[in-house]
Amino acid sequence: MALQLKTVTLGHGPRWVVDGFRAFARRPLALGLLFLVFLAASAIVAAVLPFVGSLLQLMALPLLSLGYMVATQSALLGGPVHPGQFIEPLRADPVRRRSLLVLCVSYGLLAFAILVLCAWVSDDALARLQALVAKGDPTRTQIEALLDEPGVTSAAWLLGVLGTALSVPFWFAPALVHWGGQGVGQSLFSSTMALWRNKGAFTTFVATWVAVVTLVSVLLSMLLAALGAARFAGMMLMPMALLFSSVFYVSQLFAFNDNFGGAGAAADEPTGPPPTKV
Repeated sequence: MALQLKTVTLGHGPRWVVDGFRAFARRPLALGLLFLVFLAASAIVAAVLPFVGSLLQLMALPLLSLGYMVATQSALLGGPVHPGQFIEPLRADPVRRRSLLVLCVSYGLLAFAILVLCAWVSDDALARLQALVAKGDPTRTQIEALLDEPGVTSAAWLLGVLGTALSVPFWFAPALVHWGGQGVGQSLFSSTMALWRNKGAFTTFVATWVAVVTLVSVLLSMLLAALGAARFAGMMLMPMALLFSSVFYVSQLFAFNDNFGGAGAAADEPTGPPPTKV
């Protein structure tokens, strides 16, 4: 039986977030280290190959999402979780492997084009802002000076709109290739249809994430202020980003299962079927 596109309710969005946290809690160290390993590998590639490395980073993002689905599936079934699961889907049959590579290259080139366009609109101010933040503890005056430059607001809006438009067709495409055996065009179309048909659930999914991140940030700031340790707030950004990013990618398996009936619905999936609930 082939994967079938399902219709889900608004309540599924928050449920995916909850299921993501519950699944992450089963193997927090292993699933958290996955994202850390990906970041470290990306940083090394970018340092060794300054221009090509940045492009390769973008090309690897579809495998990051799919690799987390594979790892989460393994964790829920009591199996191992390891960085090799990022490239495990590429060990499938040649047809699936070729389709996944085409998706990776296509996503990387399109994402890179969006970044180049935004850099041109903002006169590279967004990149300079990122570099300033990366150096640590930028002053408010420095940040405001960059944000006040012409084109920065337009570039930020452009990045948000085009980035969102690009993510829609690629959201489930790698998983549809891996578990559903779909081709490149069909997987992009199916992913787009899933997000459009169930846009209410994805809206509540995003809204729930915004609420969770905001609430945790506020509570953490209040706690540090009460302890007289507000100066350590910046040090907590990386652990929080690592946690939330990991859980976000873990939650994608549950979204995929609810939207397409579960990876086990495909008769010729290359891996075992993931459970739909924690």
